Order: sequence, then structure tokens, then C-alpha cells
Amino acid sequence: MKKISAKISLFILIGIIISACNTEKRVPEGKTRLVKNKIIVNDKVTSEENAYNQLYQKPNSTFVLGYPLRLNLYNLANLNPDSTYLAKFKNHPGLYERQSKFLSAKQVDRLGKSFLYHGIHEFLKKVGEPPAIIDTSKTVKSVTRLKYYYFNKGYFDVTTSYKLDTIKNKKAKISYLIDTKKPYLLDSLKTTISTPVLDSLYKTQVSNSLIKSGMQYKTADFDEEKNRIATHFRNNGAYYFQPTYVSFNIDTINKVNKANVNLIINDYTYQNKDSTTTEPFKLYKISDVNIYTDYVTNKSNQVFKDSVTYKNFNLYSQEKLKYKPYAIADAIFITKGSEYADFKTVLTTRYLNNLKIFNYPSIQYEVDKRDSTASSLIAKIYLTPRKKYSFGAFFDITHSNIQDIGISLSPSITVRNVFNGAETLELSGRANIGSSKDLANPNNQFFNVSEYGADLKLNIPRIFLPFSTERIIPKSMIPSTLMSLGLARQTNIGLDKENFTGAVSYNWNPKKNNTARFDLFNAQFVRNLNPNNYFNVYGSSYDALNAVGKTYNTINDYFDNTTDKNLIIQSGTTGFTNAVLNNSTGLTSTDDDYQSVKSIEERRVRLTENDFILATSFTYTKTTKKDLQDKTFYLFKTKIESAGSLLSLIADATNQSVNANGNREIFNLEYSEYIKTEFDYIKHWDLTKEKVLAIRSFFGIAIPFGNSDNIPFSRSYFSGGSNDNRAWQPYSLGPGRSGAVNDFNEANMKIALSAEFRFKILGDFKGALFVDGGNIWNVLDNVTDEKSTFNGFKSLKDIAVGSGIGLRYDLNFLVVRFDFGFKTYDPANETGKKWFRDYNFGNSVLNFGINYPF
Repeated sequence: MKKISAKISLFILIGIIISACNTEKRVPEGKTRLVKNKIIVNDKVTSEENAYNQLYQKPNSTFVLGYPLRLNLYNLANLNPDSTYLAKFKNHPGLYERQSKFLSAKQVDRLGKSFLYHGIHEFLKKVGEPPAIIDTSKTVKSVTRLKYYYFNKGYFDVTTSYKLDTIKNKKAKISYLIDTKKPYLLDSLKTTISTPVLDSLYKTQVSNSLIKSGMQYKTADFDEEKNRIATHFRNNGAYYFQPTYVSFNIDTINKVNKANVNLIINDYTYQNKDSTTTEPFKLYKISDVNIYTDYVTNKSNQVFKDSVTYKNFNLYSQEKLKYKPYAIADAIFITKGSEYADFKTVLTTRYLNNLKIFNYPSIQYEVDKRDSTASSLIAKIYLTPRKKYSFGAFFDITHSNIQDIGISLSPSITVRNVFNGAETLELSGRANIGSSKDLANPNNQFFNVSEYGADLKLNIPRIFLPFSTERIIPKSMIPSTLMSLGLARQTNIGLDKENFTGAVSYNWNPKKNNTARFDLFNAQFVRNLNPNNYFNVYGSSYDALNAVGKTYNTINDYFDNTTDKNLIIQSGTTGFTNAVLNNSTGLTSTDDDYQSVKSIEERRVRLTENDFILATSFTYTKTTKKDLQDKTFYLFKTKIESAGSLLSLIADATNQSVNANGNREIFNLEYSEYIKTEFDYIKHWDLTKEKVLAIRSFFGIAIPFGNSDNIPFSRSYFSGGSNDNRAWQPYSLGPGRSGAVNDFNEANMKIALSAEFRFKILGDFKGALFVDGGNIWNVLDNVTDEKSTFNGFKSLKDIAVGSGIGLRYDLNFLVVRFDFGFKTYDPANETGKKWFRDYNFGNSVLNFGINYPF
């Protein structure tokens, strides 16, 4: 099978190479294929992408080193496979009858539509690209378009032409020649605004104008200025104003490369029956805000039987009102007596949609006929409730740092408006089975990981506190409160665990594209169900302890047999460790083996003890990303977390006694106490032509104090994996230059740096070149190993570097990612052997991921 696959691959490769020798095989006689466009501006070749985007014809796309892969794939295709198939029988009389006897006539006809005869050629035509035949009419249109492009940039005297250079073998290049002359600059600026109130409004923000004297003329600036003026007016009561009412008179008469600008805004014009009426613009105020809480879009003449007025908001319902008035009123920014403002409509729509109890709201305005001046508006807000109960089920196949593959099912039920205050209650369950080759698996089962649990979440669309926070966090920031409880149980996954969580979080948006989250408390209780399985899970710790035991253990009951002398898990490992620490084996505290056993025992105790964490944290995120298509943006995220401090304050106030270890307890369990902070920065640059440069930097540190001298495993850092340093497996890098001696290596400080160049390969296939750097270290905790600890700037030489290549397939809604990481600089290797020692495919790490790593 392998030989057949190799032959097929070789055949395809040879076919492409042969085809490459004649890229013009589909170019008709008398025609030429465009191989290059060149735009020459004032005798200099430009690389401005926007200029090349004006051209109607572009050369065939290329792959690596200018190779026209898609063109050659197209050339491999038979453009008329049906005719070729029929011609085969015409040229060989009797062939059709013979095949019909063997297959049947229907099957022979169907064979012509098979992938071998028909489908492969359709596939090649689809993924391929026909030759770019030069069309003179399109070239002329491109010249005209370039002229307008530069004219709109202020070059009013621009001249354009083109030159066609024919190359042998039906190829040609087109050079577009642009002579811009001198640009026109804006000279005097004046305004002619017919409506006095608009003239006054304009003057309040004239300093924000995008058009200023001395600037080079650009049509885009004038279009943006129209939108700026319209936005300003509509946010200050001018309900009927639109950008089309703004015009500019550009005067260049008797001017040398200068233009006078007159901004003109005429009065409001509208159709009144059969005539056109013109009158000054009015600034409108809101006279009433009517909210229809159970509007049905496909029904007319709806009768609203219940109504209530709350803080000048009129709420109507066809049946008994199901919402507490404040719950709806808090989401409305359009208020009675205020000026009409577009931004209030947008903010109200956003807030109402964020409640998740209504379909997308509809907000309409009509002139209040009760107002004799006709300058008042009635705001009508139509809300269509979603179903009170909704059920869902989520099925997923995942890959993570722990599981090579996981299959999960998560059913859920959502209850909306559960307490009539627009709250949302969600109850969900989850079940997962998975496979991990890194975990202890004595029965050699494929699915050796399982987890199940349940979560309860209550979302309240306001800050839920006994006092008002409006002055600190106004409702324009769309605040919300999330209360959650969770229970999860892992089995067949090492030590097995029960995980209880509870949290109260406050979320709001201080500014556009900024988010803030304050966790009043986030509690976690981790209970290890199978601590005696420790040495089965952490095999490297067992190997190290067993090596010492073979030398110093004198009690045969601790061995599985007297020949191999392997320590028995659990009785032998526990017995020998106690013997060493009690000085019963001849080892003393100054011996390296004694310190090794002590270190192994300290790690075992830390990773098998139950943890209770009560933390408070604040997270702030800022980004300039506008949407999913934005390729030039940055994201900054920072977090600070404090755990155990509140419990210590209570213990101090109540004079709580300490245990034998000198620490305080809650529920007979030592609680964790630490402070943790993180900084994460991501930046993307659009390099044009579907090329993107992305970088990421991360720094995190968690410092134990008071009741703790180490950080719980669940709050520690690890390095390696598909979203980190991709040249190492998860948990297999660090700490420092220690060489990852443990099975799951973690520490309390982390530095991560990554850079990635992304580019298009073919269609939806994308490629990447990347470099990752970083490591983890122990700092200010109970680890003393110099190789693992951070000792100032000199420890930065322990930053590991990985580099590699990636292949991605873009499905629009997600990206499937494969990355090959190569160890470029390994700090664990001895001096002189740190660079490029394992830089080959045999030692590479293949990472599978969903979506981009950053």
C-alpha cells in the first residue's frame, strides 16, 4: 500500500513538473498571458497595495519562489472530460459493447462521471486557476481607474498611460505609467450652513474637523468629514439629518495647486404630498418612551392590557407584565425630556440584546402630534421575548495539554427571566471520556480518562450589591453579575479528583473594546481521591526514589522481590521514604541522595494534599480589534489575584490557633495564600496580500506567603504545548535548566515570547513560520534547586527557543492547525550543545490545535 501511495504521489509530482514546462499550454494563439504588473509613479516603481487593487487584471498567483502552482494544476485538467470519454469509444469500435457485457451499459455510462474520468478534472479546475489572458479593454479600464485613484488623492493634473512588453512564449508584462504632477493643497475654508441651530452646533466641534488648511486634498477625508458632521448633529437632536445633506464646493480657479473649500449644508427638504417642502432643520426632544415588552412581529392590531409607568418609562404588555419595571428601565438610555441622540439608540439596543431574554430589539421614533411645534419624538421600543426555557446539547471532540483526544457531551437548560428581573439561569452537565498516553494506564486502555460534573450559573444584568454603584460603574458600561457553582469528578486520571467551585464575578465595559472583571470571590476545593496512586502517575519521581532505594534500602518487605529490588507502590515507597527522613538508612541530611528523597517527598505531599483556595481577582482587557477580519490590532490583558488574605484576616481577628506545621486551617485543611499577577500582550500587523505578522509576550508570577510556601498545582504555570512553546510537549519544559525531570513540570513564574509569520499557500490552506521562546522558574517558594530557580537576569539565559513551520486550514468559523516545532535552543543541554542539537524531524513535536495560538 505504501509503495502504491508513493507511486501515485510521484506520478502527480512528475505531472506537475512536466506541466510547469509549458505554463502557456492553455493560452490561445495570438494571445498572451500576463506575468507581471508594474505601476511606475513619477519614474519610480511603487509597491502600494491599494494602487495595485485598482487593476482589473492580475497575474496568476504563485506559490514558493514564484512557482504558479494553481495555473499548473489547471493545466493538468482535461477541460472536456465528457467528450474525451465518448471519443474513446468512437476511436475503438466495439469497446462500449464489450464493457457493457462486463459491467452493464448503465455502469459504463456512470463510469464516465466517476472521479477517475470526470471528478479529478473538475477538482483540478476548481483548485486551479486559468491563465490570466491579457484583455486590452481591461487594461484601458485599469488606466482610467488609476487616474481616478490618484485624482482622489489630490493629484488633479495626473496623467496615466500603459506600456505592454511582450516576452517569448506568449508572455507579457504591463507597466502602468503615472505622472502625478504636484498635489493640490487646501487653502481657505468656509461654511455656508442655512439652518442657524446647525451652524451653532457645527461651531462647537469645528476644532475636530478632518479638513484643515494646508492639508493635501483627499476625497476620503471629505467623506469621513460628512459622516463626522452627521454623527455630531444626530447625537444632538437633528433626527432627520443625513450625511447626504453635507456637500463641498472645491474651487481651483485662478489657483496654483491650491483649492478653496466651502462646506455647504442646506435646509431640510422632504416630500409633502405632491410637492417638495424645504424648511430649517429642527432639534428634537423625546416626549415619551413607550416600551412594548411582549410584542409579536407577525401580528397586527395587538392589544396591550397591562401597563405601568416607572421613572417616566411607559411599559405595556398584552398579558400581565412579567418583568419588574426596573429590570427593563435599567436597559433604556433614551429618556423623556432629553434630546434625541443616535448613540443612545445604539447603547439601548446593545444593552437590551445583552440581556439575552429578548430577540434583537426594534426601536422606532415618530413625531408627537401633541406638540404644536412638531419638535418632539415618541420613542417606541418593541421587545419580543425569547422562550422562557431552552434546551441544548453540545458535543465536542477536543485536544488539550492533558488529553490526546477527548469526547465530551454537555446538555444544558436555560431559564430566562427566572426572578422577573431579566436574570438568566443556566444548569448544565458534562461528561467526558478521553485518552492520554502521558497518564498511568496499567490496563492499557485507550480511553483512560473520564470526567463528569455539573455547573449552575446565574447571570444578573446589573451589579448585585446592597448599595448603588451607579456613580462608579454607570449602566452605560453594561454591568452584570455572574454567580456560579460547580462540581466535577475525574476518574482514571492519575490521582483522580473532586473539584468544587463557587464564584461571584462582576463584569463591565469601561470603554469601547475594553472589558473589566472583578471576582469578589472565587473558591475552589480540590480533593484527591486516589493519592496512593502518586508514583504510578509520576513515574520519573518513582524512578528517582527507586534508584536510591536499591542502594540504601535494607528492608526486604519494601521490595517486590530480592532480585530486582524495586520498591513496592505504596507500602515500599512510603516505608523507605520515612526511613530516610528518620535517619534510619545511613543517609544524612548532608548527602545528595537524602536531599533527593526529601525533595521527592515534598513534591508528593504538595501534589497529593487537598487544596482550598479562596481568591479575589481583577482582570482588565483592552483591544483595538474591530471584528474577526481585522488583521492590524493589539490586545493587552492584565490580572491580579490574591488568595487566602481574607481568611488570614479573619483568623487574626479571632485569634485562631495554628496547626503542627505552623499554619492555620479551615475545615481541617490548610488554605492557600498567595498573590499572583499576569501581563499578556498580543500584536498583529497586516503585511498585505494575506500576510500577517503576529507577536505575543506573557509574564506571570505567583508569590506564596503567610499560610503557604508554595503555589497549588492548579494555579501554577507550565510551559510547552500547542499554544505555548511548540517545540516541547506540555509540561515538558523547565523549570529553568533542570531538564524537566518530573512528569508534570510546573513552577510559579513564567515568561513566554512568540512571533509568527502567517501567509496564504493555496485557497483556504495557510502556512506559518514561527519562533517561540520562554520557560518557567521557581521563585520565592520552597524550591531550592539552583537549576530550577530564577536568580535575577542571569537566569534569562535559560529561556528555551523553539522554531518551526505550520499548516492551517481555514473553515471560516474555525481554523484547524498543525505545527511542527523544533528545539532550537535547549537550556537543559550542557554548554556548547544547547543550539540546534535536536533540530530535525525525528525530534520535532507535532502540535494539533483549533484556531490560532494568539
